[in-house]
Amino acid sequence: MLWEEPSGRVHAVAVPLVGALGMWAELGRAEWAMLALAAGGVIAAEALNTAVERLADRISLEQEEALRVVKDMAAGGVLAASVAAAAAGAALLGPACWAKLAGAG
Repeated sequence: MLWEEPSGRVHAVAVPLVGALGMWAELGRAEWAMLALAAGGVIAAEALNTAVERLADRISLEQEEALRVVKDMAAGGVLAASVAAAAAGAALLGPACWAKLAGAG
């Protein structure tokens, strides 16, 4: 999924970048745990979304309203997880990175 799906490739690049920022910002264990949960949640949501889409396409290649709704809901789950992870990342990394850039850390 991480290499075959376009959004999976985005996640495959984003997670190591966030990890590098976390190392640079010298995050503590609790902050690492929160980032890991956020990143894992996005990857899990993306995997479930991919599974739902492939299963729906296997059931029917025709445009069916019920399948469209299910696929949209799964995609919405990925969006919600991504927004939450971005907010967590900003809250955890923002102040630490700003302190480093300002020379206070």
